[in-house]
Amino acid sequence: MKGIIIKGIGGFYYVKTADGVYQAKGRGIFKKNGITLSVGDIADIEVLPDGDAVINSIEPRENEFLRPPIVNIDSFIVVFTAARPKPNFSVIDKFLIMAEIKNIDTVLCLNKCDLVSEEEIQKIREIYRDVYPVFVTSAKTGEGLDEIREYIKGRKVSLAGPSGVGKSSLLNLLIPHAEMETGTVSAKTNRGKHTTRHVEIFDVPGGGMIFDTPGFTSFDLPEETDEDSLADYYPDIARFKGRCRFDNCRHMKEPDCSVREAVEAGLINRTRYESYLANMDEIVNRKKY
Repeated sequence: MKGIIIKGIGGFYYVKTADGVYQAKGRGIFKKNGITLSVGDIADIEVLPDGDAVINSIEPRENEFLRPPIVNIDSFIVVFTAARPKPNFSVIDKFLIMAEIKNIDTVLCLNKCDLVSEEEIQKIREIYRDVYPVFVTSAKTGEGLDEIREYIKGRKVSLAGPSGVGKSSLLNLLIPHAEMETGTVSAKTNRGKHTTRHVEIFDVPGGGMIFDTPGFTSFDLPEETDEDSLADYYPDIARFKGRCRFDNCRHMKEPDCSVREAVEAGLINRTRYESYLANMDEIVNRKKY
């Protein structure tokens, strides 16, 4: 019998099948082969007489992540806000870089739109114009939730983004039966408190599934990124590849750089370029240690 692992706690995995959800344990072969079962795995299970089950095998994974341990994502929804907390675009773009490396479709969700003006919303949308779709939502008013629901249909989606941006509040609206604990933004640090303690997949009414995770909040740049490859993971910068004077141009101070010229011409948003420089600086400093 096949199903999808929707939750794993204390060595037990909960596998959703056409006949219901079974509590299961993995066979010893997984540990022997160094395989850690993950939420999102498509598993073949054997139901035991007591109603529990064992996982005999899993299907090949489309993609996988270690922090948090989830697999087979179809799409990321990167959630951020224009206020409380203010957006850090180099951090937001790290999520986008991760998705580009894994070749996963990604959209942005500007939440808490009720806290800012339409002018501020349009400024943020302009940063990612023609690069990534931007949904504008409010967990307080429900604005934009129908568009998010429509996007999720037929997909296995993971919410990602800094803490305090309202991921759990959005999840509560998208999936009322999830009953996630919501956090508040700390007045002292202006950062949100983590509220999700384990990974779990929820069905979305109307179609689709959401991975709720505790881990996609902030992280270092993926190890796959280096000084030569970083530009490849910025689609708006990558489209100018091969147009600079130097083949190994890193688009920083080199003469006749098509990327810097594009920034001055308004073809690349300056905020995106500054994010690229900030993440390049992180890569350079990483090499020193």
